Amino acid sequence: MQKIRVIITDDHEMVRRGLTTFLRAYSDLELVGEANSGEQALIMCGEVLPDVILMDLLMPGIGGIEAIRRITVKYPQVRVIALSTATDSANVTKAIDAGAMGYLMKNISTDDLANAIREVKEGRRMLSDEATQALIQAATRPIEPNYRLTEHEYEVLHLLIEGLTNPEIAQKTGVNRSTIKYHINSILSKLGVANRTDAVTVALRHKITIER
Repeated sequence: MQKIRVIITDDHEMVRRGLTTFLRAYSDLELVGEANSGEQALIMCGEVLPDVILMDLLMPGIGGIEAIRRITVKYPQVRVIALSTATDSANVTKAIDAGAMGYLMKNISTDDLANAIREVKEGRRMLSDEATQALIQAATRPIEPNYRLTEHEYEVLHLLIEGLTNPEIAQKTGVNRSTIKYHINSILSKLGVANRTDAVTVALRHKITIER
């Protein structure tokens, strides 16, 4: 029996450990790599060429959605499952548009996840009930700006508009630099932009910083 080769991508070590334990329970699934960032997943993908990648979305660096996009373009034979806690339509839609074949919640049962990996390997799309509902809502509601930033993200965005650097934002907010980088990546994802300059432009155009 040919095993399904899987890479786990998540910036939290405990999550990777849990998924590693899960994979070892199924004889037809084989862990061939662990990545803690989208960049590392892209590199590892070229080295081991897995069948399926389990991809977290909110990670430092390029982030899960951009990593999905790059991997599916460069390695179209590799299937990607977004494994997330986010149920908002923006994240679900972006992940699917980027090329993810699946979007599942991190609280999924082990048997259901194993089955999803098998189905996605065969080219069949797998969506959690929450992801399906999010796509239905996105398709039926009027299009309007609604970026759903958290209070911390509003604060960081306001400081970006003021022109502060990451170290300056960290010092002013009393938060460490890696957390600030995480917030900025989340802001870029929610605003649908590629860099902080575009984020500031969108924020000013739509007066996002006064929406709270």
